[in-house]
Amino acid sequence: MVDVGIDRRMSRIVPAFALATLPAALLAQTGRPVTAPGNPILADGRYYSTDPAPIVDGDTLWILAGRDEAPANVNDFIMNEWQLLSTRDPGSGQWRHYPAIARPEAVFAWAEPGRAYAGQIVKGIDGRFYLYAPVLQRDGGAKDRFAIGVAVADRITGPWRDAHPAGPIVSQQVPVRNDIQNIDPTVLVDDDGRVYMYWGTFGQLRGIELERDMLTPKGEPFAIRSLTGFFEAPWLMKRNGTYYMLYAGNNAGPDSSCTPAIYHACIAYGTAPTPRGPWTWGGTVLRPVSSTTSHAGAVPFKGRWYLVYHTADAAGGGHFRRSVAIDRLEWDDRVTPAAIRPVIPTRRPQPPAAPTRNIAAAAQPAASNAPIPVQYWIKALNDGIVKAAPLPPDLWGSWSPNNPPRQWIEYRWPRPVTLDASRIRFWSDHPAGAHEGIAPPRRWRLEYWHRGWRPVPGASGSGTTPDRWQTVRFRAITTRCLRAVLDASGAAGRYAGLAVQEWEALAPRAGRPTTTTAPTAPPCDRPDG
Repeated sequence: MVDVGIDRRMSRIVPAFALATLPAALLAQTGRPVTAPGNPILADGRYYSTDPAPIVDGDTLWILAGRDEAPANVNDFIMNEWQLLSTRDPGSGQWRHYPAIARPEAVFAWAEPGRAYAGQIVKGIDGRFYLYAPVLQRDGGAKDRFAIGVAVADRITGPWRDAHPAGPIVSQQVPVRNDIQNIDPTVLVDDDGRVYMYWGTFGQLRGIELERDMLTPKGEPFAIRSLTGFFEAPWLMKRNGTYYMLYAGNNAGPDSSCTPAIYHACIAYGTAPTPRGPWTWGGTVLRPVSSTTSHAGAVPFKGRWYLVYHTADAAGGGHFRRSVAIDRLEWDDRVTPAAIRPVIPTRRPQPPAAPTRNIAAAAQPAASNAPIPVQYWIKALNDGIVKAAPLPPDLWGSWSPNNPPRQWIEYRWPRPVTLDASRIRFWSDHPAGAHEGIAPPRRWRLEYWHRGWRPVPGASGSGTTPDRWQTVRFRAITTRCLRAVLDASGAAGRYAGLAVQEWEALAPRAGRPTTTTAPTAPPCDRPDG
């Protein structure tokens, strides 16, 4: 039984502001108070939290999370430790944060430091806590050295020790040879005491039954191939006799119910009558969030279900600086098996946005290369986000095996707007003049719709240097549509692709920011365009 009383005792003895100065080992046991008036739970950028795995113990909801430590603009998963969050009432916004409860090399003598990827804590049949942790195996000779170890502790906050010192319970060598990356374990102790584990990534999902010791494989692993778009991050759970598998899916496309961009993921789910399957795809629970990866878990707590997931919404956040969020999960019991209703992510209250001349967010973007290649996302054009090291879905792009000499991007407003300037930010991985890869445009121009496409009047010029704003000023126009026409670099039938990270449309005066609420905007060549 977790001694939750220590939290109350420490809060009386040590003022909240002093907890941050406690030694790390003591802080990991006692936690520090956190007030979270919404998502993400840890939002100030001091600690990023990722890959959440919830567990309920008594009257407390706990969330195991990894810790992202990548510097800003470093595109890599730098993760050295696991941490915990806890609350007795998610609606209260009152949490405790337990940093650094475990590190791979401190728990597993056979593991390397770092790469503390998504794990899960479950309560074993013996009442102890078991941490299933993917870590890098120091030796072993596997092509991919990720392996799953198991740690055990009497308290959920630790100290954690290796429950299987002989090595991992899953790797590319054990229990049988495999060639997948062995990460993202999820474990369910069923009502009859049988134990099941699933794991996998890159579209490969494996399962196995474990003995009651929580460690020993029982039988051979089996593969699951029936969950539409499975990519990684399985989460096994049970409700009313039906087994549910949440997972990160990335079956991408313009009409996908999951994601338009392959680098992003949704949270989908499947159902099964037994923990071994057969599994049937159920639908999408959570559409893509602000981080490219998506990782979720769900548990019932005090009569309600909760979904935990991560986003890039904390201060300084990004695709490799993610933060845990939590929202209610609702069921539709009118169907059998019960369906999971889509979850709409929520955020903590935000300060009022500063007045701006940029009204691009109120427009519907369009492009000549629709449907957009799935590695890019047209939403990036007017999302207001600029990164020093963007990933492909942070861009609108046009690269294809055979690039045309010209492309265009376009903003469509539901009603006429007045503009007198525009800024665009190109991205490239090849120099100007290249005929391959992505290069800055050879030239470009702005046009607006007024009974046909016309050049903006009195344009001040149009630079093409990437990774910096290129501004064009012109005499004020009133229109419903603005277009940037881009001539690609290259010649003689060989042309580079084009990419834009952000494109702003500037009104003469600053006003309150608005975003479009229309799912689609009509084409510009309508009679009332």
